[in-house]
Amino acid sequence: MARGRCLCGALNYELGGPFDAMIHCHCSMCRKHHGAPFATFVVGPIANFHWTSDEAKAGRYRSSPDGVRTFCAICGSAGPSTMPELGVAAAPAAGLQGDLGIKPQSHIFVGSKAPWYTITDALPQHDAYPPGVGAQPVPRPVITPRAGITEGSCLCGGIGYEVTGTPVRMMYCHCSRCRLGRAAAHASNVFYKLDGFRWVRGADRVTEYKVPDARFHTAAFCSRCGGKVPRPSIERGLVTVPAGSLDTDPGIRAQAHIFVAYKAAWFDITGPEPRFAEMPPG
Repeated sequence: MARGRCLCGALNYELGGPFDAMIHCHCSMCRKHHGAPFATFVVGPIANFHWTSDEAKAGRYRSSPDGVRTFCAICGSAGPSTMPELGVAAAPAAGLQGDLGIKPQSHIFVGSKAPWYTITDALPQHDAYPPGVGAQPVPRPVITPRAGITEGSCLCGGIGYEVTGTPVRMMYCHCSRCRLGRAAAHASNVFYKLDGFRWVRGADRVTEYKVPDARFHTAAFCSRCGGKVPRPSIERGLVTVPAGSLDTDPGIRAQAHIFVAYKAAWFDITGPEPRFAEMPPG
């Protein structure tokens, strides 16, 4: 039995085996819900899934006619989903504790993966659902890029933003806070100067959760859908943009993996970017 939790610890659940699969999903809905280049799910029998905390603490958003996504209403961490028609439950691997006894087996929806992310491992890739899954992809809006402007939005589209100017940096962070907060293998953040950022719509829907013992770490998400959104920081003069929320290419690629000393045991780093046990020197 694997125990799962969110960043703040208010949302708790259990998923027991046998685990049927572990998959990386690159669809735009997963990217926006997790704020990451892909979400990684562990799939197990629905009969072996149980909430161990008050379900009222879980926000819910119907992202498709057949799909309901859950998230912690306090900190925004993406939670598990149940699929009764298939008899399974899917939980974010990053939220599950301990040795899961399984590692990722494939990438799905690579036909709609982020343009700023390159798959570098040797796992099988599927443009949409893997063979044998009787489901159809959900059409998603296509945003036409505008010169000099990078755009993004939450999963439901109620929050929108745009940024001008050159990104300061882009990092993949493997610290435990980022993994729990994004419910993903790692966070993927693009940093811009604050004066180039503005909300286009839905600023009143942004919910923030400050990690009590952290100096800066604050999660920002849409209160309606749980999609991760930027977090402007006046004290640092920067805005942290979850790359998974981007609708257009930021024109930058990740410069390093940081805090790899704390990475998920089930995730193998295969890309060429430099790796640092914690923060880069200087």
